[in-house]
Amino acid sequence: MEISAIVRNAGTDHVVAVRTGSDERALSIPAKESGGGSGVNGGELLMLALATCYCNDLYREAARLGIALDAVEVEATAVFPGIGLAASDIRYRARVTSPAGAEAIAALLRQTDAVAEVHNTVRSGVPVVLVGEEA
Repeated sequence: MEISAIVRNAGTDHVVAVRTGSDERALSIPAKESGGGSGVNGGELLMLALATCYCNDLYREAARLGIALDAVEVEATAVFPGIGLAASDIRYRARVTSPAGAEAIAALLRQTDAVAEVHNTVRSGVPVVLVGEEA
């Protein structure tokens, strides 16, 4: 399955969409108040991708294991030390509300960490390739 995102920006006109297969959805992300880009930066979106992936995967894995989840909160953080420098100290934490016991939830958290696709992508250091320049 192919997943993509597109950003179109011209001044304060800012359009963002994501697509999985043929399912496309617009996202409400504002332009910078001054124009010329997104009001949300890439680091924030990367942390959102990690948090979203783990949240969704917790529900998926809980369903697979027969564990009921009442609520999930995931926070992802990283340090970006400067322009052009890769993030460091990427961490995330999750809070789960569930009638399941502490051992079952701890196992769910570990299992989900092992299969979270965005996390595994970042961990593997997959190359990112600029495929062409367009005017």
